[in-house]
Amino acid sequence: MLPAIFGIAGTELSADERAFFREVDPAGYILFGRNIECRSQIRALTDSLREIHGREHLLITIDQEGGRVQRMKAPEWLAYPSSEVFDRLYELAPATAIEAARANAEALGLDLAEVGITCTHAPLLDVRQPDADNVIGDRALGSEPLRVAALGRAVLDGLARAGVAGTVKHMPGHGRTSVDTHKALPTVTASDAELETDLAPFRALKHAPMGMTGHLIFTAWDPDHPATQSPWVIEHIIRQRIGFDGLLLTDDLDMEALSGSVPERAEVAIAAGCDIALNCWAKREDMEGIAARLPAMSAKVAERLERAQAPAANLDALAERQRHLLAHRDALLEVAGARA
Repeated sequence: MLPAIFGIAGTELSADERAFFREVDPAGYILFGRNIECRSQIRALTDSLREIHGREHLLITIDQEGGRVQRMKAPEWLAYPSSEVFDRLYELAPATAIEAARANAEALGLDLAEVGITCTHAPLLDVRQPDADNVIGDRALGSEPLRVAALGRAVLDGLARAGVAGTVKHMPGHGRTSVDTHKALPTVTASDAELETDLAPFRALKHAPMGMTGHLIFTAWDPDHPATQSPWVIEHIIRQRIGFDGLLLTDDLDMEALSGSVPERAEVAIAAGCDIALNCWAKREDMEGIAARLPAMSAKVAERLERAQAPAANLDALAERQRHLLAHRDALLEVAGARA
């Protein structure tokens, strides 16, 4: 198996894509708006991916956070609130906020499970910092580490109840970024002691099934390499200091924060210690280059991949269950005068 996640060009697989994916056998896939029309179409697409590989437990992922990051959009699907809503509620009633976040995540997860998607790249455990770039902003669960961890745990629990795996991101912390990593490489100059704030939520949720790196340089740890491509950060900070032993994905390798060709970026990231290279944009030349450069998946990574797969949930009476969850969430959000 190839330690990579690939994107798909359209709303159904082409014959060329089928042949290529069957040959290189990637670990999984990621879906975007270009792949999405309606429930029956996505279900057919995810079924066709499983058919290629003959794996029922195939990693099929999406960025479905809520707020401004939702690939499956209204009116076909429900709109979900940004993480900031739960942060505001936590200020007034912590236990209520945790329960609301859990119910919201389970309802969102049911949307994914219904169409055969097995993982969403959420929750963000990035601790929001003042004066940082707004690329994180209201996507964050707060600016206090213990609060972020508590709400993040609730999101993971809710997703798991729906049979969907979560991904904690962006390790070892994206809350201090000065620029959007889609556009440039940020350099974080905070001291090692200051960065303890950023690590705390990840350490609290170190048993999460999956994590995603961030493309940031941390001068206190490695002034020459972004975290995604830094052997020091991955081994000494993520694996040892945080204690994370789950499946470690790169953030999107197409981002302008990284240099070199996309296949070169993937090769460096895997050599540095990432488990899976995430390549989102379905560019055949890039995917072929990644397949040529990466080694076969190791036994250790295969074991982490297997552990990362959430058990399938019972989807009987899904609509009724989802209505109950959302009504419960909305009643809880009323405490803060908030609305989803």
